[in-house]
Amino acid sequence: MKTVVVKIGGSTLGSHDTTIEDLVTLQQRGLSLVVAHGGAKVSTEWLGRLDIPTEFVRGLRVTDAKTLEVVIAALAGLVNKQLVAEIHARGGKAMGISGVDGGILEARPLNGGELGYVGEIAKVNLAPLLAIIDSHHIPVVAPLSLEWPAISKEAGFILNVNGDTAAGEIAAALQADRLIFLTDVEGIMDSSGRVIPKLSQAEAVELMNSGVASGGMVPKIQACLRALSTVHTARIIDGRTSHALLREIEGNAEGTTITAD
Repeated sequence: MKTVVVKIGGSTLGSHDTTIEDLVTLQQRGLSLVVAHGGAKVSTEWLGRLDIPTEFVRGLRVTDAKTLEVVIAALAGLVNKQLVAEIHARGGKAMGISGVDGGILEARPLNGGELGYVGEIAKVNLAPLLAIIDSHHIPVVAPLSLEWPAISKEAGFILNVNGDTAAGEIAAALQADRLIFLTDVEGIMDSSGRVIPKLSQAEAVELMNSGVASGGMVPKIQACLRALSTVHTARIIDGRTSHALLREIEGNAEGTTITAD
């Protein structure tokens, strides 16, 4: 059975009650699922509590050694385990991991380490994910990776990676049936602010090149384009609406489809 990869954005984690319910419902229907999640909002909150300044360059968090420790704790700890606990509380089965576990994600320092311990994914190792899927659990994956090739045995051995990118790479490696982004917007907007129902790959690239698609939407589109090398359908939908994921699987959700045409 083909797998559906679902990316839960950090901006929607505070209102994800129906998403968790939908995940459990779909699992009980026999659907094979992988969840990748963000958590930038939680990371920023904890960095603030610890008086560690946060800096972003081109939408990516500059990650020094102290920042990395907090990001690891927030993503692989608080956010990841809360999601797993909520899935189990609603009768589902899930296993929380990060891209570090089992070497699922391997990455090289982005732009030669310009942003510190931020990685560009180079490899996805599927065996741990497939083992979890085969055990009838949902893998819930935090966006952290091993440094590849390993240059340092210090804190930099772990790299912070973009959650959207991680979802796209995992979907491509799994040859998933569908990649779904649950976001805090209605979909990809045109220059007039209207949702675009369907885009070809060329049209999606043009939206980025023209600046109409910008900010946090860019890595989502890039992840969709990467996934479409093997994935049948890539979707960006509003995760804030009630039962958005369930309606998406049933073919009733609005949003934007990017096709491989």
